[in-house]
Amino acid sequence: MAKVGEFELLVILSILRQDDQPYANRVRQDLEQNAGRRVTRGALYRTLSRLRDKGYVDWQMEASEIPERGGHPMRRLNVTKAGTAAAQASRTVLLDFFEGLGPLADGG
Repeated sequence: MAKVGEFELLVILSILRQDDQPYANRVRQDLEQNAGRRVTRGALYRTLSRLRDKGYVDWQMEASEIPERGGHPMRRLNVTKAGTAAAQASRTVLLDFFEGLGPLADGG
């Protein structure tokens, strides 16, 4: 299994959080609002392409009904089973490392 970096993991988790509206703009807003990260469109799309190359994310193009988009299609994002497994593996590693910190892991 290929590894995921911190930002890749946040993108995977954000897509999973979007329920029925997993579009790049919503992922970007989620990352900026909830992860405190400034995210450029270019950085997000490069990361999505990398995740797709790894087999962790896929997307389908959909026609846009949003007038501001000028008819440009939107990508409906989807995390694959391999992407979910990669996120779970990253979680396990992080929890193992935090467990080894003792009181520091509790914020003390």
